[in-house]
Amino acid sequence: MFLTKTIILKIANPDNDLVETMQKYSDGMNYVSEIVFDNGKPISAMKLQQEVYAYLRETLKLKSQMSCNIPRQVAGCYKTLYKLKESKWQKVQFSPSSMTFSYKRDFAISENMVKITTINGRKAYSILNYDYAKQYFDGSWKYQASKVVKHKDGDYYFHLCVEKEVPDKELTDASTFMGIDVGMNYLAVASTTDKKCSFFAGGEIKNLRNQYKSMRKRLQSKGTLSAKRMLKHIAGKEKRLMRDVNHTISKEIVRFAIENKVSVIGLEDLTGIRDSTLSKTPKKRRHNHSSWAFRQLQTFIEYKAREAGIITHYVDPSYTSQTCIRCNHISKNNRNRLSFRCEKCGYENNADLIGAMNIEHKTRDYRYILESQGVLVSHPDECLIDIQAPPVREG
Repeated sequence: MFLTKTIILKIANPDNDLVETMQKYSDGMNYVSEIVFDNGKPISAMKLQQEVYAYLRETLKLKSQMSCNIPRQVAGCYKTLYKLKESKWQKVQFSPSSMTFSYKRDFAISENMVKITTINGRKAYSILNYDYAKQYFDGSWKYQASKVVKHKDGDYYFHLCVEKEVPDKELTDASTFMGIDVGMNYLAVASTTDKKCSFFAGGEIKNLRNQYKSMRKRLQSKGTLSAKRMLKHIAGKEKRLMRDVNHTISKEIVRFAIENKVSVIGLEDLTGIRDSTLSKTPKKRRHNHSSWAFRQLQTFIEYKAREAGIITHYVDPSYTSQTCIRCNHISKNNRNRLSFRCEKCGYENNADLIGAMNIEHKTRDYRYILESQGVLVSHPDECLIDIQAPPVREG
């Protein structure tokens, strides 16, 4: 199994050669993009390279590796666009804010310096390294194709892509599991096999997003150019807020898993669930429902867990919040907002915690299915004690 990460390092001394190279690179991207667009369907990277290579080299004066990278990138972009059936065929425009480099061919890097091929030859640029990033220069990581990116603050950063092979973990060797239920009242609730639990609150974030929603409504009613600019600014700020929150919560979840010696983290497979449940959501809550970054949080948990040597496994989310963990009775009436009370056996608990417990149970069951198929494993001890959940409250 390979672990891949992107390390963002600030370039301390960008110059005109770097800026001009990025401009020429985007000119090349847009030239190639127009050719593919006029074709009306994707073109293979090899065929595209044969058609545009001479122009990129002789007219735009780009280096040979750049002239190979550009058709590959553009071909991949249109191939993805073509696969998205709901997207119309449209011309893709590229801005001079990103440029891809191939390791050893047009960039080399050390802990404090990156050497980049520009249109005026190979140049060295100082990078501001950070304590957390120094571990990726210890020789255990392999460098992959990386990018120079101009951020919105106007500064230039080197997005270094690194990869390392780590030992594969087998789910059949696992002994302790953890289920994660994601939601809006609590961003996440975790429950382990030995019934340890943790709540990651989302009430404050929910309130902030409601404030953004009110601001959007006021600005949309104005319809002025300045209001539209502010709407764009708010959208970016809200997106960055959610990304930062999801990074923080995912770190805490993985740390909780490590502390409890968890081998496998169970997550809900939310593919398509947004569209299938939107019609059942009240109109006033639909924006929060459709824009909440559940999948992003799961992705962050997944790659952070992989780095810690923990397996992630996705399970069917059906009825996880409606199933009694004690008697397995399933009913919509079991759940009332944040409260869960089984109408059959009377078991009571926090509804989100019930969801996490059922996800953990489904993940553990999958291991037993593997055992029934001929894999010999020992069962982890099961504990059926009740958990004292936090008081049920709104928000």
